[in-house]
Amino acid sequence: MSVFRVAARRALPLVCASGVWLGPTPPAWADALWLDGSGRPLAAAHTVVDWLTHAERDGLQPADYGAADLARAVAAAQAQAPSADEVARLDTALTDAATRYLQQLRYGRVDATRQLNAHYDSATAAPTDLPLQLREAVARGTPDEARRAATPPWPQYAALRDALARYRALGDDPAWQQALPPLPGGKLGPGQRWAGVPTLAERLSALGDLPKGTPAPQDYDAALQAAVKAFQARHGLADDGVLGKATVDALNVAPAARARQIALALERLRLTPLPAAPRFITVNIPEFELRAFSQDAAMSASATPAVRQDLQMHVIVGKALDTRTPQFDEDMRWIEFSPYWNIPASIARKETVPKLRANPGYLAAQGMEFVGSDGASTAVTPEALDAVLAGRLRIRQRPGPRNALGNVKFILPNNQAIYLHDTPTPALFGRPRRDFSHGCVRVEQPVSLAHWLLHDQPQWTEARIQQAMRQARPTTATLTEGVPVLIVYRTAIALPDGRVGFVPDLYGLDERLARALAAGRTRGQAPQAQSSPALLHFSAGAPFLIAAQ
Repeated sequence: MSVFRVAARRALPLVCASGVWLGPTPPAWADALWLDGSGRPLAAAHTVVDWLTHAERDGLQPADYGAADLARAVAAAQAQAPSADEVARLDTALTDAATRYLQQLRYGRVDATRQLNAHYDSATAAPTDLPLQLREAVARGTPDEARRAATPPWPQYAALRDALARYRALGDDPAWQQALPPLPGGKLGPGQRWAGVPTLAERLSALGDLPKGTPAPQDYDAALQAAVKAFQARHGLADDGVLGKATVDALNVAPAARARQIALALERLRLTPLPAAPRFITVNIPEFELRAFSQDAAMSASATPAVRQDLQMHVIVGKALDTRTPQFDEDMRWIEFSPYWNIPASIARKETVPKLRANPGYLAAQGMEFVGSDGASTAVTPEALDAVLAGRLRIRQRPGPRNALGNVKFILPNNQAIYLHDTPTPALFGRPRRDFSHGCVRVEQPVSLAHWLLHDQPQWTEARIQQAMRQARPTTATLTEGVPVLIVYRTAIALPDGRVGFVPDLYGLDERLARALAAGRTRGQAPQAQSSPALLHFSAGAPFLIAAQ
C-alpha cells in the first residue's frame, strides 16, 4: 500500500468531521486542477494548503477546512505518486476546501440577520464569482489572485489583520507576566513614585504607546504620562494622563483578549457589505463615532475600491440598558432643518404624559403642542392626555432651542424609526461613554455633516445651512442621490496611524458573535456562512450553505 493511500485513509474520517467530505471515490479525470499528469501536487496545491494552514491570520480556523489532513495528503502525494482515483479524491477535496475558505473569508461564517440581528441589504458592488475565479487563477498558475479577490474590501481590514498578528505575538511578553500593583490613593499623578512604573513602561512600550528606547523611568514622568494619554485615547478613555482605575483595568487586559476582539472585528467586516455608492456613512455604536467616506464611483467585482475618510465626529447612541441602537443599513434621502419632534407614542406614554399630569406647565416650557385631525392645541387637559394615551392625539415639539432633535434631522426611512439628528445638549459629547439616547443617533457636527451631504448642491452653503437651522418652520433639502448609512458594531478599530483602538463591548454583542461562531463547532462542523440566493453545496448528505452574494 502506498504512502499516499495510508495518509488518505487516515485523513478521511478527520476531514469529514471538519466539514470537508471526500465522499465515495469518483471516477478519475485527466484534467485535475491541483495535480499534474503524474499525480504530483502543483505549486498551487501547496499554496492553498498554506492558506488553510494559516487561516488564523484572518481570524479564521484552520480546522474548519481540514487543513492538517489536507497538508498530510498533499505531502504524501508529493512523496509518492498516487493512483488515478486518489488524484480525483484529493483534487476534489482541495477544491472544496479552498472554495469554502474563500467564501468565508469574503462573506463570513454566520448568518448576520438571523444570528446577530444585523440587517444589511444596501446595494453593493457586483458579486465576485469566487469558485470561477479560483479555477481560472489556479489554471493560470496565480492562485493568490483568487485570495486577493476574496479579501474583504473594507480599508480597515488589512490594518486589523496586521494588528491581529502583533497582539498574538505579545501573548508571551514578560510585561504581562505579573499584575500591576495597587495604585497609591487610587490614582497616580505627575512625578509620583509607584512600584508598578517599570511594568507600566514595559507594557506601553510593547503596545507602541511609549517609544522604543525611552529611558527606564523612576517615577511617573512626562514621557510616561504622554504614553498613558496615547493609550487612553485609543481605548475610549478620557485622555488626561491620570492613571486611575479605568486606565489600569484597560492596561490589565491581556494581549490574547485584545487579539480576540480584533478577530471578531475582522469577522464583522466580512459580514458587513461595503456599499457601492460613491459616498457612505458608518456609525460605530460601541465607539460612539461617525465616519463619512467617499470612494471611486466605478467598482469592479475583483478590484478593491479606493476609500477615503472625509469626516469623523462623536455621536450619542441608544442606552445599553433598554433603548439600544439597532444594526442595519439604509439610504439617507433628505435633511430637515428646524424640524418638529414628533414624540414617539412609547415615549409619550412612559415619560411625557406623566410629566404633564404632574406639571401642566411643562408643555409650554418645552415648546410642545398636541396635534390631531383638528390641528394643534396647547391646552393641557385630562381629556387631551387621555386622547394621547388612546392614540387620538400626538405630542410634538416645535422648532427651537429646546427641541430634542436640535436644529437638524437627517432622515433615512426605515421601519425602526431611527435617524440621525442634532441635539440641544452638546456637552454630552465630551463624555467618554455616550449611550444616552432612545435609539436614534445624535451627531456632534451637524453643520459639517449637512454640508458634506449636500456637496453637489452649491446653493447649500454653510451660511445657508446655519440660517435654515434657525427658522421657526422646517425646511427640507433632498439629496440628489441616496447616501447609505451603516450602523455597525466593532470594538476593535483600525486607527489612521496604523495602530488599533479598543472600546468596551457596550451591548455584549461581541459575546453574541463569539457564541454564534462557537455553536457550529460544538455541532461538529464549521460555522455556516450567511444565507444567499446563490448557494454552493458541499457533502453528500448535509449541504453546507456558503454565500456567493
